[in-house]
Amino acid sequence: MQKEKSCGLILFRRDNGLKFLLLCYRHGHWGFIKGHVEQGEKDKETVLRETKEETSITNFSFIDNFKEDISYTFKENNKTIFKDVTFYLAETKEEDVKLSSEHTDYKWLSFDDALSQLSFNNAKALLKKAHLLITKNIK
Repeated sequence: MQKEKSCGLILFRRDNGLKFLLLCYRHGHWGFIKGHVEQGEKDKETVLRETKEETSITNFSFIDNFKEDISYTFKENNKTIFKDVTFYLAETKEEDVKLSSEHTDYKWLSFDDALSQLSFNNAKALLKKAHLLITKNIK
């Protein structure tokens, strides 16, 4: 089985409450920023590069104490691929997004709307953990 390693980012901003950035992938599913780790890259370097490539957003701050790993399998060209993805959490003040060709749409959504929009349960679980950490730090 082929293995892949990616890193991703749950990106949020504060605008009349919390808004989370979701991207629509070409296959139609909604998720977070993510991409393959390139040779010699550290995880956060991948996140910085992928965020810029996929959204054009470059100004954000990582939130301490959030690093979550998920794993899943998928099929591509009749091959089963096992993927590990490490997700980080970050806050931005940027609102404008310029999508790469990998995506067809984006939305800044409230927690509840983002939870409904996300396509996969593992992404929903990540969003719940991120939201809990953010709101715990507000109080």
